[in-house]
Amino acid sequence: MLSLKQLSHSLKYAFKGFRFVFVHEQNFRIQIFVALLVLIAMLYFRITGIRAVMLIFSIVSVLVLEVINSIFEHLVDLLKPRLHYVVGEIKNMMAASVLLASVSAGIVGVIIFWPYLLGIIQRFSL
Repeated sequence: MLSLKQLSHSLKYAFKGFRFVFVHEQNFRIQIFVALLVLIAMLYFRITGIRAVMLIFSIVSVLVLEVINSIFEHLVDLLKPRLHYVVGEIKNMMAASVLLASVSAGIVGVIIFWPYLLGIIQRFSL
């Protein structure tokens, strides 16, 4: 049976986690800002259908990986005194996963927005 009280508690903890990452992780704030710009551009250019889904999926992938990256950083910092050389490698690999997601999201964005941006550039260059 669905418990609204349990759901309420789960959502409360999820929002606390979101707030923690937002307050403590600069990269997450930057990614949220870029995500908002992309969402505004989607509305402005009236991007719909599969293109909108691809952009939203790209945004969510980057944000989720950044949260996971933050989790791993906090976890491996607990182990630092015993496994110091491994800690750096784990952090580098997690950062690499966020970088890959960010670059692929950027490529998706360029592919989708390029025709619209080209039209704007052509209008101003006349």
